[in-house]
Amino acid sequence: MAKQKMRFTKPIIANLPLPEKGERYEVDDTGEKHLLVRVSSTGRKVFQVYRWFEGRPVRVKIGEFPERSIENARKKARSIKADMDAGINPNDVNRAKLEEMTFAKLFEIYLERHAKLKKRSWKEDKRQYKKHLGKLANKRLSTITRKHIATIHSRIGRKHKTAANRVLALVSSVYGRAIEFGLWEELNPCRGIKKFPERSRDRFLKADEMPRFFDALLIEPNTTIRDFFLVSLLTGARKSNVLSMRWRDIDLDEATWKIQVTKNSRPQTVPLGNEVFSILAERRKQTSSFFVFPGHGKTGHLVEPKAGWKRILKRAGLENLRIHDLRRTLGSWQAMTGASLPIIGKSLNHKSPATTAIYARLDLDPVRESMRKATAAILDAGFKK
Repeated sequence: MAKQKMRFTKPIIANLPLPEKGERYEVDDTGEKHLLVRVSSTGRKVFQVYRWFEGRPVRVKIGEFPERSIENARKKARSIKADMDAGINPNDVNRAKLEEMTFAKLFEIYLERHAKLKKRSWKEDKRQYKKHLGKLANKRLSTITRKHIATIHSRIGRKHKTAANRVLALVSSVYGRAIEFGLWEELNPCRGIKKFPERSRDRFLKADEMPRFFDALLIEPNTTIRDFFLVSLLTGARKSNVLSMRWRDIDLDEATWKIQVTKNSRPQTVPLGNEVFSILAERRKQTSSFFVFPGHGKTGHLVEPKAGWKRILKRAGLENLRIHDLRRTLGSWQAMTGASLPIIGKSLNHKSPATTAIYARLDLDPVRESMRKATAAILDAGFKK
């Protein structure tokens, strides 16, 4: 069939007859030079630009009718021709985009070359990616805009502002590593997106709650769970460190616990008070495990004590209390019994005294005392009737 020419309109293209099976033909648009529509026997009608470029004919696909409107096709055709006039072959650009890395591939590189090597929380990064960033996975990096990231951040932030900020920080870190590794030369698309304001959590066990908490804790039938929470409270150590506590890191003669790997990558020596020392000494008699709090899973130690925590809180009638709040409880009681910010920071292994400012807000008493005084006050409050 000879090529036809006509001014494209929606009814004209919609009513173009289909060729015989396996055949196709083209119609030129008189409204935009070099724009045509190719009609195939399957019913597809595809807009294309066809013109000579650097001594040879080049065909550039624009899109299908009616998904791509005529006006949009004409606008795109003008853009393509402008690129060709500037010496750019749009097909080369399209091929480069097809070969461009996806966000999923970049995240995989981020995990292997950065997170797994430098972050103990890399599994949390992976979980956040699977939960929140799936829509970015198959997108080419150049197609991901600040609007994409801002939309995800806003959607999560409607219910969980802190979580939204963590996801934003993760995406920013992924692009940051891409720039560092020479995989991305453009700006980080997270730039300019404002984080949601976060309110510092200041929940801790108060004096009037201590008796109920200890009553519920001491009748816990699972002694591993009971002792885990007692040690967590009286040492102020992070949950992950207490869960993986090893006998080889405990010096019962010196009453110290050496944590080799911590969140901030700085080893920590934790002084063990008399109460913690007694708990550990008793546990040592009862277990031959490598770990202080053994478990039945792959790790060999207790992994997730949430079920036990819920039982204890229910018995105690306490609400809005998290396991991490036990760590905050020790710091808070240190502040209330006069410990200085540097002492609190050192006992909790914080990098900066500024991190401990939350505890200073809880009480304005002079700060001079130690961790021992705080734990004594906690126990005194806990067993007061």
